Amino acid sequence: MFNCRESASGAGSAAMSHSPEDPEADRRALQLRLRKIIGQLQAIEKTVGGDYECGEVLNQLVSARKAIKSLAEKIVLEHLEHCLEDMGPTGKSAKQLREVATMLKRYVE
Repeated sequence: MFNCRESASGAGSAAMSHSPEDPEADRRALQLRLRKIIGQLQAIEKTVGGDYECGEVLNQLVSARKAIKSLAEKIVLEHLEHCLEDMGPTGKSAKQLREVATMLKRYVE
């Protein structure tokens, strides 16, 4: 579903599926979650376009924010479980750790 990038002898990158059992089902689940989030945001946009109650809009925003956070957490966990699991005692390991550290910094900001 989510891809790690792994250098193939410095000649580009090859995608690695996090869920080799059924990557298409994982992809569909991700797309469904994203469509739900988009629907939430469109509903907020429609609400704000007319007369609206601040509390109602804030509740909708909190719900959308939680959905986005949940999705981000899933991506982070999948990345950690899959990509770091495959790390070996090569120079690639240090690079992968730096990439994960950068990703986590962006996530918690």
